Amino acid sequence: MTHELHPDSVRLAMPAEALGIVEVQRAWLAGQPRLAAVLDELDAETMAQAWVSAILRPPLATYRVLVALDQSNAIVGFAAVGPSDDPDAEPTDAVVAQFCIHPDALGQGHEDRLMHAIADTLRADGFARATWWANADDDSTRELLDASGWAPDGAHQEIGDEDDHVRIKQVRLHTALV
Repeated sequence: MTHELHPDSVRLAMPAEALGIVEVQRAWLAGQPRLAAVLDELDAETMAQAWVSAILRPPLATYRVLVALDQSNAIVGFAAVGPSDDPDAEPTDAVVAQFCIHPDALGQGHEDRLMHAIADTLRADGFARATWWANADDDSTRELLDASGWAPDGAHQEIGDEDDHVRIKQVRLHTALV
């Protein structure tokens, strides 16, 4: 049996794809030294249910989950976007809350396709600016964003788990969408 190949693409996620999103998310986390320890605490089924909820019942219509697909229609990346809830956000500010590409799919163009789809989706939803909280030590993401026209806007934060075992410094980047 042969499988039909399709062009690599990006589209809105479907609820049945939640486990595929989790697989990408877990593979990405496993490659992040400070976050890999969190994997033991994360149940794949619970994570999948959270993604099903985000896809089916987002808090607002402008919350979106996008998936990047390879030629065999396998999920190789995803993004979650929506209105920014930063205290200094304008009503036309959006946030890229999640962006993951499976480590095995990096450098194959999925990053750029997903970035373009994010910008197109946010523009269509009426947003004028997008923000992204990047881990301060994540040079590859910062390089991707810099090459795509994003720049730091001066905001920073520190996030962590409930027990303060993991603390992550983040820098906010932004880009104009109009």
